[in-house]
Order: sequence, then C-alpha cells, then structure tokens
Amino acid sequence: MAENALSSRLQMAMRRLTGRGFLTEKDIDDMMREVRLSLLEADVNFRVVKTFINHVREQAIGEKILKGLNPGQQVIKIVHDELKRVMGEDTQTLNYATSGLTTLMTIGLQGSGKTTAIGKLGVYIRKETKKKVLFIAADVYRPAAIEQLQTIAKQIDIPVYDEGLKDARDIVRNGLAFAKSEGYDVVIIDTAGRLHIDTHMMQELVDVKKIANPNEILLTVDAMTGQDAANIAKSFHDQINATGAILTKLDGDTRGGAALSIREVSGIPIKFASSGEKMDTFEVFHPDRMADRILGMGDVMTLVEKATDAIDEEEAQSMMEKLMSDTFNYNDLMKQFKMVKRMGSLSRIAGFIPGLGKMKDAVSQIDDKQFDKMSVLIDSMTEDERRHPRLIDESARRRQRIAKGSGMNVADLNRLREALGQQKRMMKQMMSMDEKQLQQMQSHPNQALAQRSRKKGKGKNKGQWRH
Repeated sequence: MAENALSSRLQMAMRRLTGRGFLTEKDIDDMMREVRLSLLEADVNFRVVKTFINHVREQAIGEKILKGLNPGQQVIKIVHDELKRVMGEDTQTLNYATSGLTTLMTIGLQGSGKTTAIGKLGVYIRKETKKKVLFIAADVYRPAAIEQLQTIAKQIDIPVYDEGLKDARDIVRNGLAFAKSEGYDVVIIDTAGRLHIDTHMMQELVDVKKIANPNEILLTVDAMTGQDAANIAKSFHDQINATGAILTKLDGDTRGGAALSIREVSGIPIKFASSGEKMDTFEVFHPDRMADRILGMGDVMTLVEKATDAIDEEEAQSMMEKLMSDTFNYNDLMKQFKMVKRMGSLSRIAGFIPGLGKMKDAVSQIDDKQFDKMSVLIDSMTEDERRHPRLIDESARRRQRIAKGSGMNVADLNRLREALGQQKRMMKQMMSMDEKQLQQMQSHPNQALAQRSRKKGKGKNKGQWRH
C-alpha cells in the first residue's frame, strides 16, 4: 500500500511544504486542495475526506504553526496524526478467553479472502501464543469453501472439523463440543460467505453468534474495494456487531481508500493486514506505522520485527565478523540471500525503509527472481570456488565453466561478483565512518544509495539481470 497513488499524491503535496521557513494561509489551502483530491481519487469515503480536511486545516492555520519554526514539518506532523486518528489511533490486539476455549468467528463476503485470512490467522496465533488451534468449517453454501479450508489447513498442519453441507448451526455446536473434549485452546469458525448481504445470511450469522458466544467476530474486508469496503463493513457491524476487521489483498492494486474509511464509517477497528498468498504475509495493523508508510517515512519498526523473526542472531553476528575480516565468500552471500528471502518480497521490504519509498522506479524494478538466478550461479561453483572468490576472479576459464553450468552467461556471473564486492566495499566504507557520518547515512539512506548508483558503468542492460 505504501507505493500506491494515495501515497504518491500525498507525499508530493507534503514535499512542497518541507523546508519552507514561512507559510501563508493560501499555501495551506493549496495543500488541502491537493490532499482532498488525493483522498477522493483513492476512493476514500467523502464524509471521511471532509472531516479529515477540516481537522487538518483547523490546526494548520493556527498562529503557532504559521509563525512557528519550520512550519512545513509541523503541518506534515498534523497530517500524519490525522491519518493515524482516522485509522484508529491505537493498535488493537485479539481478545483471548481468560480461561478455557477462545472462540473466534470470521465473517465476510465471498471473494474477500476470508478462507486464506483464516489460515494466516491460525498460523499467527500458533506462532505468537503456542496455542492449539482448530478450524470449524461452517461455510456450507459453497462446497468448494470447505475443500479450500481443508487444503489450506493441511499446508499449515491445523485440523479442520467439518460435517459436510449440513446446517451450519449444528456444525458449530458439535465442533465446539469436539474442541473442548480434545483440549483445543482456540477455535476459528469459518462462516457463510455470499456474493451479497441478504436477510437469510445475516440470520444464520446471528444464530451462530448466539451458539458460539465468540470472544471476537472478525470481518474480512477486501482492500481493493475502496470505500465500498467501509459500507459493507457497516452493514455487517450494524447487524452482527463485529469486534475487528482483517484488511485483505493489500498487495494488489489497492488505492488506500479502505484503510482510511473502515474505522471512521463503520466503527470497526482494523486489527490485521493481509497481503499475498503465503501464510506468513499477515501482520498486526498499526495505524501509526501505516501513516508513516503512506507519507513515505518508511516503517522501521515492522522491518526490525521481520528481521528478528527471520534472521538468526548468531548467524548474523558470524556474517558481520566475516565481512569485517574480509573473509566473506559466496557461501556467506548465499546465506544472506536466504535470510532476506525469509523476510518477504524485496519490493515490500524496500517500502519499510525510509527514503526508498521515494525511489519508485528503482523499487518497482526489484525482482525477487534475482536471488534465484544468483543462487543457481553459486550452485554451479565448486566448494573451493565458493570459499575462495579469488579463484574465480583470477581465471577466465572458471568463469566460463560456471556460467555455462548455470545456463547463464559470463556477464551474469560478473554481476554476482560485483554484488559480493559491493558488500565488502560497503562494510569497509561504514567501518571508516565516524559517528556523525553514520547518523547522516541512517537519516538519508537514499542519498547514500544515489552516490553508489552514480558509480555504475554504462552500456546496455548494465546492472540488470537477464530474464
């Protein structure tokens, strides 16, 4: 979502104010016009847009801002805080039962990504709490729904209770009894998903709610539906009283309208954000971090959390020592590739890094398959060549053999050699920096990247991998 049209337009409007030592009321009005258009184009609910603009303008034209130090930065902070307020101020977590079985009921329209979200939620709960999870298949109107849930459950090793296409109320009642008798800690109920909201569907959900008495009722909402998502959420909330929303398909061509409309229109807090098909692309929704991403400030906290989960501390320490002692080799580079891949797609990781969000062309061209291509080249080397890169550097015959064995050409291998060299040079450069220079690099990573990119050679396809 950090790279969508909403983000681009808002960042452009904000950049016009940054660094300005003096602002007039006309400057604020011009910016508000840009912000208003950005929000409307992103399919944010009109009422939400109107409230947002009024709140920001009211604070921005205050005498303290217009006559204060660095007014541009202060206005950006006001916009950031308002984005955060609209999306829910505080991070919301799951409510677990203090003792006994915790029951979670999931609701949502067909096609909203509900079944996939259930799988991801199960993986998240098991990983975070070590609790024993069971799925109950109560979406009985679409035979494929039960089959889909079973397929996902098999992949992640979570059992499913199902009785086929029987009455959903009986299935839930029997499933809960089974969960208690078998000592499960958490039950996630998959309820009916329809193409539209109807009276029969809502009555069934009300009945299931009475039987299950759930600790949470989680509504899955397709982020690609824009402000319609907020209206759908309100319809569900008015009749079922959902306790939280899971925003799905955030990796698609989403314009951002759903994230900024749901809480304000329906009153349902967004608890989780889901993107992609992989079961680990699921995270707690942090309004402040999402506001950072939208305004191009990155999301270092999420990046650190992902790195902590994916990277072994001892392995990382060993790799750092090798880099510092100049013994870093192709085996280490392969380990580094695997570590980064465990964190997710490269373009997504880049969106978390302050400064990189502005480099849209470079980020959009990041191809995760590059890692696979480089890995194939490393696999084509002998063990000695992996351990001692100089053997390859000193022998044209070795380079030709490795390239041929990998099905690529020598130019591809030379780019891999350059990647290894860059790692070593960057480490040497950082080791020679004083504390002030390191802080400057941390504050302006895009400037550091720009300096490195200017040193690239010329020529056709230079610095790119052959597809």
